[in-house]
Amino acid sequence: MTNRKSGNIFYGWWIVVTAFLNLFFAVGIIFYGFPVFYPAFVSALGFTRAQVTQGFLLGFLAIGLPFGLLAGVLIDRIGARWVILSGVGFIGLPLIAMGFMHHFWQYQVLCILEVIGYVLAGPIANQVLIARWFHARRGRAMGYAYLGLGLGGAVSPPTINWLLRTFGWRNALEITGAAILIVLFPVGIWVTRSSPQEIGLLPDGAAALPGALPPTPAPSTSAEIVRALRDRNFWLIVLGSALVIGAMNAVIQHFIFFLKGQGYTATSASRYLSVLLLASLGGRVIVGYLADRLPKKNTMAGFYLLLGVAIPLLYLAHQPILAVTFAIIFGFSMGADYMLIPLVTAECFGIASLGKILALIIMGYSIGQWLGPWAAGRIFDHFHSYDPAWKTMSAAAILGSFAIYAVSVRKTPEPVNHQPSNQSL
Repeated sequence: MTNRKSGNIFYGWWIVVTAFLNLFFAVGIIFYGFPVFYPAFVSALGFTRAQVTQGFLLGFLAIGLPFGLLAGVLIDRIGARWVILSGVGFIGLPLIAMGFMHHFWQYQVLCILEVIGYVLAGPIANQVLIARWFHARRGRAMGYAYLGLGLGGAVSPPTINWLLRTFGWRNALEITGAAILIVLFPVGIWVTRSSPQEIGLLPDGAAALPGALPPTPAPSTSAEIVRALRDRNFWLIVLGSALVIGAMNAVIQHFIFFLKGQGYTATSASRYLSVLLLASLGGRVIVGYLADRLPKKNTMAGFYLLLGVAIPLLYLAHQPILAVTFAIIFGFSMGADYMLIPLVTAECFGIASLGKILALIIMGYSIGQWLGPWAAGRIFDHFHSYDPAWKTMSAAAILGSFAIYAVSVRKTPEPVNHQPSNQSL
């Protein structure tokens, strides 16, 4: 699909579909579905609860930052399309290889490869992709794209649980990896385009004035990155998102373990996780609309605060009605988990160097993203209870929401060199 139009639909909405699929498979399934395999790793391979999350933590600590910076540079230089395609291979193939592993060191190596794939094909590239194609409707477009992450997460726990029961955990891993490769490679090759300029368009489907079509934004200088690193807003965004996403991921990664400890079966625990992730779909749609109408950083801080105050409901999760209540409130609050970060970042720093700056931010919060689950596992292994972990995660998320609220947005208008067009959704 390289046409400028598909009927009256701006081609950018097809880009939203590709980002939706990338986030569905590369993030939704891996991030939310992968914990369903953890009990099998513990029982079949003898891993501890800390070890099953340690693989990704070590991956982000060891190679996450350098590959994140590389991804940012490549996205700004050659575009998101080829970065995403290379990342798809690093996600699908290691999953298939995990079906043959027997030792913890093998798991660690394959997790490191998964981290490379996540960095290349995950949030960094897709957030920049949407930011390049949309300006006025960026919040709505990002919200639709991130429905893929929520829907992938909602579908994957019961689906993977069914694959585990039907084919065994090894074959389930192989099937999951193959599905990712089969879907995302064709989409990346035939549909994804890195920027509207590649097919003679402008963001939001605007029509260019004669001779006024701007080139694709040039890579930024190192001075712009240094300026961002010296900006208080940069560190507030990193701190706030790392604390909240770390707390959120700690709950997600240990949710099935926790519910099984509360007397639920693996199947019912997977269903509760699906309810949580389905609730996040509503949050993502509402966040997308709010982000185009209200201050983005306030919207982000509010949803982050709701996530933090929802965590103590886990103390009552032994009652099914309260487990459902927690899943709905916590899931809804996850609507702002990742998608508002690029919007607030773009408001603070513009889009010329968005790939590099987002890479730094995402690598910063990715350490928290996997440090949180590892810390929760260590706490459980020490106390044989999740209660201290939930107190810690609730406090971290609330502190993170305050950090985001403290961001001071000084809007810099993006250059507009076009007139309105009727190309719209």
